[in-house]
Amino acid sequence: MNKVKAFSYIGLGMKSGNVACGEFLTEKAVKEKRAFLVIVAEDASQNTKKSFTNMCSYYSVPIYFIGSKDELGHAMGKEMRASLAFLDQGLARAVEKQLL
Repeated sequence: MNKVKAFSYIGLGMKSGNVACGEFLTEKAVKEKRAFLVIVAEDASQNTKKSFTNMCSYYSVPIYFIGSKDELGHAMGKEMRASLAFLDQGLARAVEKQLL
């Protein structure tokens, strides 16, 4: 797993507008079937992890638990964030290759 490259793709996605960040926008993207990949911070609350796991399972969206809230927020150029969703299929595939 290459976490550094995955985080650089997050920054690229933010600049291109292909990442929904924060719990509300991530949940909205998944439910509207616009999300191709979801990333949740490892130090997110158990309730958040369970909620996103169930939601992603229901909507058949891959989900990964990597990094801390600080690391995810830093990769996005924002404050702490617990979750994000990739809205571009090609970018989601590129990130998923780095995480496998």
